[in-house]
Amino acid sequence: MKFRRQRTDDVAVNLTPLIDVVFLLLIFFMVSTTFTRETRLSITLPEATGMPQVEMPERVDVIIGAGGEYRINGEQLVRNDTDTLRSVLLRLSPDAAETPVMITADANATHQSVVRVMDVAGQLGFVNISITTREPGGESQ
Repeated sequence: MKFRRQRTDDVAVNLTPLIDVVFLLLIFFMVSTTFTRETRLSITLPEATGMPQVEMPERVDVIIGAGGEYRINGEQLVRNDTDTLRSVLLRLSPDAAETPVMITADANATHQSVVRVMDVAGQLGFVNISITTREPGGESQ
């Protein structure tokens, strides 16, 4: 006697509706999420304490007035151009690599006046160039 075998149905889970639901949830959360945008950068600046040197041997002091006029070691320049500045700096310090240059500029002096001094000093080989400042709230000189 021959018995017929019953057919067994393959049991399978259809994943298509599950994937659709997951994608819908993903889209819902992406749309409903608020993205915060920072409008400023929060940084903490470093602090430094230092004592100025008591005595600097042989330095070149360049003072720039509010109108762009130059004084080098207390002497007013005849002309305020690059060539005059170069010749005076070269005459005062033939050994430019060792001599420090201290630039003191008025708060209302143009940026071009300060950059001109730094450029000429750099071209002549000065490597120790400093710009003077004052403490906040301190008296101006």
